[in-house]
Parts: sequence; structure tokens; C-alpha cells
Amino acid sequence: MLISELAELTGVSARALRHYEDRGLLVPARDGSGYRDYAESDVTRVAQIKAMISAGLGTSTIQRYLDCVRTGDHGIYLEMCPDLRAELDALATRLDAQQAELRETRRRLCGLVSAT
Repeated sequence: MLISELAELTGVSARALRHYEDRGLLVPARDGSGYRDYAESDVTRVAQIKAMISAGLGTSTIQRYLDCVRTGDHGIYLEMCPDLRAELDALATRLDAQQAELRETRRRLCGLVSAT
């Protein structure tokens, strides 16, 4: 299928699909004219990439662990390995720190508002 077809099926822009290709996340075949030719399995691959991005993972992390992604009866999940677990734990720690910082900023903002 062409990039426009894959974009329509997955809800991902052609630009994003080209970015995934640039990052090594998708590797489409090329036809005789040089057009990208995506397989049906790329629909699942794009869904896996989208799931990982929406969970806060960057494309470099996704590239390292894309082979750990599985799609089963209950959706997309990661098959854990120690390195992946460490990366996910580090991401969760960073998110916790950001949340704490936002709470503190909100507390200071409320203090300014109530002081008037």
C-alpha cells in the first residue's frame, strides 16, 4: 500500500510515517518507481509505535525496544527485559518529578492570587 493509504488506515500523517522511516522504525519496500510500498503488517507496527509514543517514549527508545512490543487479544503490550524496565522506571521518575514541580508552581500561584 502507498504511504497515503497507510496514513489513512492508521490516522498518522504521511509526514510522521516518513519520520518513523527516518528513525528506522518502519522499513517499507520500494516499488520500481521508488514509491514506498507498505505491507499489511505495517498497520500493526504503526499502532505499536503510536502506543509507545503516547506512553511518553521517544523514537530513540522506541527503536531500541520495538522488538519487545507485542499485539495480542487485549491490545498492545511490552515484553519486559531488564534494560527496558530500567528505561520505563527512569521515565516514570522524571514524570513524578515534573508533577511535583507543577504542584509546587500551582501552590505558589494560588498563594499570589490569595494574597490580593
